[in-house]
This record gives sequence, C-alpha cells and structure tokens, in this order.
Amino acid sequence: MNGPFEKCRPQSIVAFPLEFEVLCPPPQLLPGESLDRYRALQAAIFQDIAPKSAIEWLLAIDIAEPSWEMQRYRRLRQRLLSINRRKAVEAMLRRIDLAGIAPEFEETAELYTVRNALDWQSDPIAAHSIEARLASHGFDDHAVSMEVYIQSREASSFFETLLNGAQLRRLLLLKELNNLRKRDFHFATSPQA
Repeated sequence: MNGPFEKCRPQSIVAFPLEFEVLCPPPQLLPGESLDRYRALQAAIFQDIAPKSAIEWLLAIDIAEPSWEMQRYRRLRQRLLSINRRKAVEAMLRRIDLAGIAPEFEETAELYTVRNALDWQSDPIAAHSIEARLASHGFDDHAVSMEVYIQSREASSFFETLLNGAQLRRLLLLKELNNLRKRDFHFATSPQA
C-alpha cells in the first residue's frame, strides 16, 4: 500500500464507480481550503488503496477524511506558530523598551512596541533592524522560538490531540481494510465445501 510518491509520475486516477457515488458525501472544507487539493489527496488514497467493493470504497473514503484533517491541523498549527512568533517578538520588545520607563509614558511606549512587532512581521528592513536590536539584548532566534512555544503550549497541545486522534482513526481504518482483505483472500483461497 505504501511506496515512493513521485510528483512527476502521471497518475492514473481510480475512477469512482457511479453506483458508489452516494457513498462519498461532499467534503466539509473550511474557508480557504481547496476542493481541488482535497480531491487530489482523495484520488491519491483511492489509487493507493484501489478499492474493489462498496465496503472497501467506504473505508477508502473514510481514510481520506482523517488524512485531510491531519493536513488541516498541521496548517492551522503552523499558522498559530506564525502568529505567536509576532507576539513573541512583541513580548521581547516590551521587555527591552518598557524596562524602567516612566508610568506616564507606558501607554505610548506599548503602542510603539505593538507597531514595531507588526513592522517586524511585514517589513523585511524593519525585521532586520528589530532582530539586531533583540540580538544585542541576548534574544536570538532560539529565544524567540522558545517564547513562541511557551505562548503556544496550550493550543499546541490541542492540535497534537487532534492530530493523534485523526492518525488513530486512519490507522484503525487501514487495519480494518487490511483485515477485510485478508478475510476475503482467505475465503477466496480456502477449499469450498
């Protein structure tokens, strides 16, 4: 069932039999998710599994779903880390810029800190300058990453739980498919009474 995936290799798509179309409901995609990418993943799984019966088609469809969910969760987790990276830079700038500042200037300094973190995210020149300033205070990329993971720990744990659940569902479905095929093979090869 598993083998090297070659991007350049032309794939012969396993045709979804018309009589089984009712088995495959439309995917539940989130805004921004691509139906074409979903169908490509589904087609790759169908090709790999090569279902032959209605039950095998149901299992193949059900295997595609958690596979898509896993990709979704990874994309969302990556987006979360990206957002929290800006927040981590903001927190470190706050430690540098607000240290010892007079209380009457804190609110204004806080606004500049937030603006600098946004500039770090969107302006490469500002990012270079801000990273140099952070480095001069001992905040390197590793320190920023540590801050990101600290800020993301609860959400990261949530995504890890979602990923593990989807992976477990997929593995159980693959095991069920394998057991079904072994049983069918056993019945096909056993002497008939």
